[in-house]
Amino acid sequence: MSTTSANTMRSEIKPPITLTADDYKRLSLLARAAENKMPDVASVLTEELERAHVLADGHPAQTVCMGSEVRFRDDSNGTVRTATLVYPDDADISRRRISVLTPVGAALIGLSAGNSITWETRTGDLRRLTVLEVGGPQIA
Repeated sequence: MSTTSANTMRSEIKPPITLTADDYKRLSLLARAAENKMPDVASVLTEELERAHVLADGHPAQTVCMGSEVRFRDDSNGTVRTATLVYPDDADISRRRISVLTPVGAALIGLSAGNSITWETRTGDLRRLTVLEVGGPQIA
């Protein structure tokens, strides 16, 4: 990817995100706790939390919450994946459970079906993903 393309992707306006009050509270604590061990991902998660619209109660329809099963596409290669977004202790890639403390997990939180976001992999590559479908929370 050219430097111009990378800079354009980095400066793109991010889509709006919505979080439940409980997810916001728990994720804020998690991001603070992870600052020393995983500063890069904790920083990304904190940025997402800062721009989130927080609901007082209920779960927003077709929006990625903790425990949601989400089907998304990697727009760089067209690969479609389905995974459940979980807290780090529940992560298990063999069971398609992605931690919110991974770059893709932090990118997914709060997105609604149809939204796309550009995120940076651990190797520094920029990727764009699009949320195709969101199922209700499967686990807390």
